[in-house]
Amino acid sequence: MTASKSGDTVAFHYTGTLTDGTVFDSSEGRDPLECTLGTGQIISGLDGALTGLSVGDKHTVTVPAAEAYGDHDPRQVQTVPRSDLPAEIPVAEGLQLQATTPEGQTVPLIVTAVTESEVTLDANHPLAGKDLTFAVEMVSIKPAA
Repeated sequence: MTASKSGDTVAFHYTGTLTDGTVFDSSEGRDPLECTLGTGQIISGLDGALTGLSVGDKHTVTVPAAEAYGDHDPRQVQTVPRSDLPAEIPVAEGLQLQATTPEGQTVPLIVTAVTESEVTLDANHPLAGKDLTFAVEMVSIKPAA
């Protein structure tokens, strides 16, 4: 059997869990995820774990936070006056917002705390700082041209 390598386009089924067993994402009931290995399309730890697998192989890998979405960066958390947000937005913990940088880049934010006068916003990826476990099954490999 041919093993996958960098540059190959692979399709795989996966279930991603946190260290406590909570499922955060899965391809169950959907088409397999397809990506080209070695191109940064998926987190580096998962990319590396898929390299060397053959069609039909099943593998479970734990990806440390540093090889997933990075460590939680406290500099990405900011508390702003409630009055800085549009009054029509019903701000609550867990609400996902988007901000636009002066350069025009969209930044996703999660509201992590709300008081009458302030709102705390977190620009870290929701899975930042977390080790992730993936159960994968290789479905197909299209060799690099």
